[in-house]
Amino acid sequence: MSSQVFSWCFIGTGTLAKQVAAEITATDRHRIVSVVSRRKEAAEEFAARFGAEASQDPRRAMEKADAVYVVTPHTTHYPYAKMALELGKPVLCEKPMTVRAAETKELFALAAEKKVYLAEAMWTWFAPPARKVKAWVDEGRAGRIERVETVMLANVIHYAPRLTDPKLAGGAILDSGVYPITYLYRLFGKPSQVRCSGRIEGGVDLGDEIDLIWADGTERRIDLAIDAPDGRNEIRIVGSEGEIVTGPINCANYAELRGKDRSVIERFEAATTMLNEFDRVSEEIRAGRTESAFVPPRATMDVMEIMDECRRQIGLVYPFETGFAGDQETAGNKP
Repeated sequence: MSSQVFSWCFIGTGTLAKQVAAEITATDRHRIVSVVSRRKEAAEEFAARFGAEASQDPRRAMEKADAVYVVTPHTTHYPYAKMALELGKPVLCEKPMTVRAAETKELFALAAEKKVYLAEAMWTWFAPPARKVKAWVDEGRAGRIERVETVMLANVIHYAPRLTDPKLAGGAILDSGVYPITYLYRLFGKPSQVRCSGRIEGGVDLGDEIDLIWADGTERRIDLAIDAPDGRNEIRIVGSEGEIVTGPINCANYAELRGKDRSVIERFEAATTMLNEFDRVSEEIRAGRTESAFVPPRATMDVMEIMDECRRQIGLVYPFETGFAGDQETAGNKP
């Protein structure tokens, strides 16, 4: 990687923004030069802590940096990412990239038109553990895959107010479900059918059961919740010759390849960190790439379509999108 420090404009100053900022600025490879928040005091507090310039003018702030990191609630990802792309600024946008697949497709089309880098901040796939799991699956190290147990049950409902706010597109599918859906998509490709049932309270889904079905009839379930009293977050891939186990799904620090008797054949250890993501993204941007090799546009768009279909099936419509009926371009997913 170049010895030159890569500069970032942060759009957002919430819990995740602070966590990311603390991690990447602990190195000499990244610095935050500008930060934007609708609340002046929040921007100033963040700026003072991380050595940035506070601003309430996003265009001006974006122009100061090498790239823009959008880390606001889901509902504002689209306008901020679009603004940056129109300015010709590379964008790393938090997951989910937008609330609906149609918006995500529009952003990638704009990025292609402008020849500007755009990637979803899906830290799982910028990190080594998930990529090691994929390599083992692709190489057939566990044999023919017979079943996959994908569970992401957590008690994170109080992590941030947006999780239970329908006006901010809260709920389990968009905030947490994007991880296991992406994981299975990256391992096995796009399913041909989706079945989803959900538990909606207060205008958001707190828990869901998602069945993904592939063209060969293979079916894999995701158990998902953001209010589970007893947490479990892992993926177990059982094959004819053994199994692969890793977890947490979104941020694993290990992956294990086990034999039929569950004895460990190989254990891979590496941290899933925000720094993985920011290092790789800055390298790709400096190399002149306009698409990420780690989280390609098609993966982001296809997963958004799957989540659209899940929301359609459980009737999850946010107050700002009356009449939402899922992405009508999603083929083969209607029950």
